[in-house]
Amino acid sequence: MRKFSLRFLFLSLTLVGHALSPGMAAPRLAMPAMPAPSATANPLAGFDEFVAQVMKDWKVPGVAVAIVRDGKVILIKGYGERDRQKHLLVTPQTLFAIGSITNSFTVSAMGMLVDEGKLDWDKPVREYLPEFKMYDPVASEHMTPRDLVTHRSGLPRHDTLWYSSNFTRADMVRRLRYLEPNKDFRSAYQYNNLMFMTAGYLVGKIAGATWEDFVRQRILTPLGMRNTNYSVDDSQKSADFAMPYQNADGVVKDMPFHNIDQIAPAGSINSNVEDMAKYLLFHLSKGMAGQTRLLSENNENQMQSPQMVEPSSERWRENGLLTYGMALNVTAYRGHKFVSHGGAIDGFTAQLSFMPQDNVGVMVLANLDSNKDPVPIIVTYGAYDRLLGLDLTPWNQRFLDDEQKSKQSEDEAKNQGITQRKPNTHPSHDLKDYVGEYENPGYGIVKIEPDGEGFKFSINLLPSHIKHFHYDVFQVPPNPIDPLEKIKVTFMPDVAGDIASLSIPLEPHVRDIVFTRMPERGMTTREFLVPLAGQYLLGNITYTVMLEGEKTLYLIVPGQPKYELVPRRGTTFDLMGLSGFSIEFKKDDSGKVTEAVLYEPDGTYVAKRK
Repeated sequence: MRKFSLRFLFLSLTLVGHALSPGMAAPRLAMPAMPAPSATANPLAGFDEFVAQVMKDWKVPGVAVAIVRDGKVILIKGYGERDRQKHLLVTPQTLFAIGSITNSFTVSAMGMLVDEGKLDWDKPVREYLPEFKMYDPVASEHMTPRDLVTHRSGLPRHDTLWYSSNFTRADMVRRLRYLEPNKDFRSAYQYNNLMFMTAGYLVGKIAGATWEDFVRQRILTPLGMRNTNYSVDDSQKSADFAMPYQNADGVVKDMPFHNIDQIAPAGSINSNVEDMAKYLLFHLSKGMAGQTRLLSENNENQMQSPQMVEPSSERWRENGLLTYGMALNVTAYRGHKFVSHGGAIDGFTAQLSFMPQDNVGVMVLANLDSNKDPVPIIVTYGAYDRLLGLDLTPWNQRFLDDEQKSKQSEDEAKNQGITQRKPNTHPSHDLKDYVGEYENPGYGIVKIEPDGEGFKFSINLLPSHIKHFHYDVFQVPPNPIDPLEKIKVTFMPDVAGDIASLSIPLEPHVRDIVFTRMPERGMTTREFLVPLAGQYLLGNITYTVMLEGEKTLYLIVPGQPKYELVPRRGTTFDLMGLSGFSIEFKKDDSGKVTEAVLYEPDGTYVAKRK
């Protein structure tokens, strides 16, 4: 999925193991099943018609499917269109984004380094990356490579950090220390893309290469996955690639490709069912490429063995307890061990799965955003029902019923006019006072620019708009194709009454993310600062303002340590380390600095320039 949807607490790269909506807690249900195919019939009889109906019901433009069994590819096929405008058909060679299925490539690469004795699953990450540091000091000291890839860091998703930016992997690893956890280390399963990015960064550091080069040399090339790439930019240069689409309130619309190269180890791979069939056979053969072993059976088994229990409901009796191995979900489907992982990013969804004890696997790719696309998991379950000779479970109808109920609930709230908005309010300041740049050391920079009665609003490279909601709260208007849709931005004043910060609920499991107002860019130039330096007389005491280096002012008061002056706004600076203390430089009509006003908690004082 491209769309980052706080409404469903679900962003970007992953589908839940068996694709049930987060938070569902309905009772265990059974629905009438359709008869199984005859034992003598083709087990996939009617499968093409089934796929076509599912695609029609969910308005999915294109799907590709590969099925392997007993070491052979038994079905590989494209359905529908890869490009609606040009009416180009999906083929087995059509490239789709596979999203978080990329994770298993990263863990396979790590396993190869473990096989060579260059990496230990259970030694602290800091032994390999000394700069690694989390917000939680316990996690900083004890996090292991195994922890990175089993979603037990204690950190919730914090996906906006990478989705909105082009931060380098090294920079994202540095920013981890500023991201608030919501769980104790190793206490709970919580999906996190940044940990997989870190794991890929670790692979590159240990291998002395990039993650991309290592994966291509050790996995893609030996398996003959010649068309697989790491960037949507490369996909668009190929002769056969799928366009991304989104179901926007029932209307399928074009979407832009979204480049996520820097988070690549967590989700940037693009592939086709021809290549992914080879990848399925690699895992079903326990790490073999034909007669050549690429990954030890021990590490392959660890990938497919439970490491953490995932939150799940018992809604459908066909699904067993959901657990997570290393980059793979491990559960049971209708009594058969079921290993899988979903993927979703910007107009694409995917589902990789296999049953190791039955030696069968299914790969499904689709080009529709995941908010409205459970098609890969529906097609997957439909394939296994047929391959195993079981009665056909009405998965498509189940998901359609859930979608209808969800829509009815949303419509009911709209019809009743239910809203948190307080009517007849207005901002506390003139709109120009909100304009500026605000920074968070983890997430980066929010920029607020004038735009009529609202503002242009951007988080790093991700642009949007905000309009007044109530008081000092502004909101991104409803827009299904805006990844920041309906996000609220709250502006906050400091003790002086100036707009000094803003907060945004970018990660719903922790406190709102606070961005502090940055000084105006000109306030850190030597040209601006030199005229402020000098001596100022307050009573019989001389205060000295001096410039050190090119962009830092200090205040020196006799008998006290020197205080760094932190630019705030205009000609006002805060005294670092002293809450409520600031200094404002005043100029006459000619622009000459004549005095400095000192603001302190117990009063305001004027010092004349000597």
